[in-house]
Amino acid sequence: MSHLREAALESKAWPFEEARRVLKRYEKKPPEKGYVLFETGYGPSGLPHIGTFGEVLRTTMIRRAFEVISDIPTRLICFSDDMDGMRKVPGNVPNQEMLREHLQKPLTSVPDPFGEFDSFGHHNNAMLRRFLDTFGFEYEFYSATEFYKSGQFDQTLLLAAERYDELMKIMLQSLREERQKTYSIFLPIHPETGRVLYVPMKEVNAKDGTITFDDDDGKEWTLPVTGGQVKLQWKPDFGARWAALGVDFEMYGKDHSTNTPIYDGICRALSAPAPEHFTYELFLDDKGQKISKSSGNGISIDEWLTYASTESLSYFMYLKPKTAKRLYFDVIPKAVDEYHQQLRAYPTQDLKTQLNNPVYHIHNGNVPVSTLVVPFAMLLNLASVSGAEDKAQLWGFINRYAPEASAETHPDLDQAAGFAVRYFNDFVKPHRVYRAPTEAEREALVLLRDALASYDGPIEDEALQAVVYDVGRDRFDPLRDWFKALYEVLLGASQGPRFGGFIALYGVQETIALIDKALAGELA
Repeated sequence: MSHLREAALESKAWPFEEARRVLKRYEKKPPEKGYVLFETGYGPSGLPHIGTFGEVLRTTMIRRAFEVISDIPTRLICFSDDMDGMRKVPGNVPNQEMLREHLQKPLTSVPDPFGEFDSFGHHNNAMLRRFLDTFGFEYEFYSATEFYKSGQFDQTLLLAAERYDELMKIMLQSLREERQKTYSIFLPIHPETGRVLYVPMKEVNAKDGTITFDDDDGKEWTLPVTGGQVKLQWKPDFGARWAALGVDFEMYGKDHSTNTPIYDGICRALSAPAPEHFTYELFLDDKGQKISKSSGNGISIDEWLTYASTESLSYFMYLKPKTAKRLYFDVIPKAVDEYHQQLRAYPTQDLKTQLNNPVYHIHNGNVPVSTLVVPFAMLLNLASVSGAEDKAQLWGFINRYAPEASAETHPDLDQAAGFAVRYFNDFVKPHRVYRAPTEAEREALVLLRDALASYDGPIEDEALQAVVYDVGRDRFDPLRDWFKALYEVLLGASQGPRFGGFIALYGVQETIALIDKALAGELA
């Protein structure tokens, strides 16, 4: 056994822990289908959001971890429930009036409000695939509409008709009395209106594989359960899909967790073992509300990528998946800088520590070298004091600080400089609040200005940090009040980078000029 596999079998990193649970399913005999199947499900009722990306990313991390500890082949299916009836019109799409006319129709039968695809379902599927392809995921895309209509689901649907009473018993336990009266696991698609009907069954004929029901006008219909004329309600659909495909692993958000016994029960009633699951905590917006596709709150994938790299988003997704996290613009700088800290630490770590490092899982073991020699938070402060409108202005300062750096040799830094200018102008600048120094702070600033004016040491982070530290040490208790004052008076922010590093980057003379401006009352 290789050292890597040995270490992975012991690793406490959550992708390896989950991978070992999947492997345990086959410790006695390998899967009859010849591979282990990972699945992610997607409800394309609105534009895909960042939670969908997180689901595929995290599942991919577990899949890759599984491939380290086992030689069983793997597949990943991204399944779109695009046959679902459109229950409401999403607030963030055009042509709302037109969409309202198609309520309750399967999403693949609703016209595309953007006028680009065969249907709204096809549009949202294309958006999902574009997002997934941007990140280079390896996956197979499955459309529920094709799955039902092509006959791939027929065998399972016929079995569901045969075991209708057993499946209904599982479902009815979870429903209120009022709902029980009209509930059926089968949803017919009306042959004339094309709408998904929520009606009770008059008969389920297992021998013929048909259902009989009255529509809303009281007209009786009999339809085959096969061939895409009938779909399953979403909870039975979840479990039936697991059974039909032979799914071994699926993760979903905490809001689904109470349904796990239902999904599992349906899957087992259809003669298949339930998969392993992983429940992750939800993402919250800036107000602490759950992010949702229909309201479009929180950040979209495109928005994150306007201000930071794909890897920083992957890093954010890796961290503590079982803890609820605020997913808003203010988490981006921290994610960027922590990601690069982990990149820099990786080469010096032993194998066990490397397997616990998020960057191992982000890059599937092929971890690149960080070229971000200036932290993102520092670039933001630099953009602030220099009033930079483009990254070329930041490079003027960067080159004095790191003469060996260029856009070609330090692509991370070049990319981050562009992102920092954009982020500063959109998020920091509108909220900057400078304040005047107190008397004690003014005295300390004068001393710092004089110390810098007579400074003839190396232009290095640590040496300049010592100068700042010496000025504040005897005057501020706790010392962090001194650094907080520097940020609030000179940068218009409540926190910032190591100030010695900032001086080294911005320049000693430039920092003196900045202090003079603050003392003259030109900033506040």
